Amino acid sequence: MKITDVKTFVVGNPPPGIGGKYFIFVKLTTDSNVVGYGEAYNATFSAHVTAKMIEDMAERYLVGRDPHDFETLFRRCYSSGFTQRPDVSAMGCFSALEMACWDIVGKEAGKPVYKLLGGQVHEKLRTYTYLYPHTGSVHTEDVHGRNVYNDPDMAAECAAQYVDQGFTAVKLDPAGPYTAFDGHQPRLTDIDLSARMLKAIREAVGTKADILFGTHGQFTASGALRMAAAIEPYDPLWFEEPVPPDMPEVMAEVARGTRIPIATGERLATKFEFARVIENRAAGILQPDLGRSGGILETKKIAAMAEAWHIQIAPHCYCGPIVGAANIQLAVTLPNFLILESLKQWDGFHETLLKKKIEWQDGYVIPSKEAGLGVELDEAVCEAHPYDGTALHLEMAQDPLMP
Repeated sequence: MKITDVKTFVVGNPPPGIGGKYFIFVKLTTDSNVVGYGEAYNATFSAHVTAKMIEDMAERYLVGRDPHDFETLFRRCYSSGFTQRPDVSAMGCFSALEMACWDIVGKEAGKPVYKLLGGQVHEKLRTYTYLYPHTGSVHTEDVHGRNVYNDPDMAAECAAQYVDQGFTAVKLDPAGPYTAFDGHQPRLTDIDLSARMLKAIREAVGTKADILFGTHGQFTASGALRMAAAIEPYDPLWFEEPVPPDMPEVMAEVARGTRIPIATGERLATKFEFARVIENRAAGILQPDLGRSGGILETKKIAAMAEAWHIQIAPHCYCGPIVGAANIQLAVTLPNFLILESLKQWDGFHETLLKKKIEWQDGYVIPSKEAGLGVELDEAVCEAHPYDGTALHLEMAQDPLMP
């Protein structure tokens, strides 16, 4: 079997925009006309530049080669251009291609990918969702006035509604802006709002749901510990990425100074970066995003390293449904799986993009028994929703935060 063709899709995500402004998909085709789909969790370059990078990587290292040879593909892409070090943009491209190869291999074998990765550990997967506005855009720059991101009563009402739907965990980030100049000390107003938000949600959901404090590396270690002290009484399941991801030694200071479990991993790529987190005991929960971390096999290795240190895995997903499907295939196999990020109930445009929806019931994803990744991208929908902009998938404030 050989890969003969590669095609990318840059798809605009219509309002409310859950999962980002756009999604970047790749389609691989073999000489026997087996098709596999992948997705990149975009990072440092615009969507169309990233799509061209995916195509370039595929032409260099994959077209004309056997999609079964995952280890060889990883080493060639990881070392491309005399690098041989974690590169978040390159690994986003590789991750998309790698999961598309797994989709092909699973289809060729007639098995779900999880049956080829050690088999099924979990019959269903616990999920969580962010708190999102009920109407309009979910992007914070588009939301004004009182809303679920800044009003404790509205956040509590939203959390209670999600719990009524079946969710047993909800996530929010009321901790203030994140900037290119972080970490910073939290403003007193950010500490106050965070504590009031968690207090209101805890009172609304009681012990029916965990609360996930989903920050974005805003703080210094001392600043994160000030924030942790304020929210500890409400027993969040985790404090996510309390400091920037580049120095796990600093994150370890936070882990040692609070009773709240520390979670991190959305911005990390390959086992080499995750190994530093584990070595420094910087987190008790890892959040690899399979559209960036190095794909399915590399993240299986990351999870195995974590298992040896009793660290749990909570796959991250703020992108499209192909990364979501890959996360599911991996999570099913993990003894140390904790919880899966869900884009609400995988409805809305995430459902429209697929020929068959990811199955979600009463707070849990039910893994597909179909071969490959278990989902099929609807290419007609992709073609009907092109993205023509130049924005990055996520952007940080470009100026330092002032008190």
